[in-house]
Amino acid sequence: MAEAVPVRCPACLRENGYTVPVFPCACGSPVVPPLDLAAEPLPLVRRTWSESWVAVRCRACGREGEWPHPEVGCASCGTVVRIPVHPLTPAPDAGSPGHPPHRPRPTPAHPTTPHASGAGAGPGPGPGHASPPARRPAFRPLTIRTARDAVTTAALYLRWLGFQDVRRPDGRPVPSAAVDLRAPGLVAQVDPTTAPAGLRAVECVWLNGLTSCATSVYFALAGYTDEARIRADDLGIPLFVMDLTGMPQPVNDPADELLGTGA
Repeated sequence: MAEAVPVRCPACLRENGYTVPVFPCACGSPVVPPLDLAAEPLPLVRRTWSESWVAVRCRACGREGEWPHPEVGCASCGTVVRIPVHPLTPAPDAGSPGHPPHRPRPTPAHPTTPHASGAGAGPGPGPGHASPPARRPAFRPLTIRTARDAVTTAALYLRWLGFQDVRRPDGRPVPSAAVDLRAPGLVAQVDPTTAPAGLRAVECVWLNGLTSCATSVYFALAGYTDEARIRADDLGIPLFVMDLTGMPQPVNDPADELLGTGA
C-alpha cells in the first residue's frame, strides 16, 4: 500500500492525509498515479467525465491506462481538491540500452483447456471420451467514455462469458452509483464511478446472489479497497476491473476461474 502524503487545502490551508490508490495493470503489476506534490492542488468546482481520468504508464510493462484522477476532500471545510499528476513522458525505446523490450501479458481472451501430459501428440479423443470445450472468440472491447458505456461493456463481457439474456432489472437511466445486471443464475454489479468499490458493495452483491441462488460478479472502473478484495476472496466473489479501453481484467482467483470456465 502506498504511503500517505500531506495535501494542503487551498481554501482553509489545513493539511489532509492522502493515500495514493493502487490500481491493477493488465500485466498484474500495481499502478500508482505519480503525484506532483510541488504543484498546488486545485479545488474541484465542476466534475466532468473526461477530466476525472488521468493517463498513467505501468512501470513493469509500459502499458498506458486511464485511471481515476487523485482527489481528496478536506476534513475541515469540505472542499474537494484534485491533486496534480506528473504528465506522461515519451515511452522509452524498447531497443535502447537499459530498457527491456515491452512484453505485456496477453489478454486472456482465449482460456486454455486443461489437458493431460502429452496431449496433442497422439490422435484425437476416441468414442466415450469427451471432446474439449470450444474456445471462445476474442472479446471485442467497447471504449468507455461514459457511465453507460461501462455498464454496456460489462453486459457484453458477461454474455461473452456465456451468461444468457443479460439485462438491467429496471428501465431507469444509468445513475452514477453501482448498476445492477441480471441474468439466469447471475447477479452482477457495475460501479462506473471514480472511487474504489468498498467492502459494503461487495457484501451487498454477495447477499443479492445468495438470495437469488445465483453467481455474484462485480465490475469496477476504479478498482477495489483492500478490505473489499479480502472479503471477496473469502466469499468467492469474482472481481473485475475495467480501464477506459473497455477490456475487463480479473483481479482475484474467483474471477480467474470464471474467465477460464465461463458461465
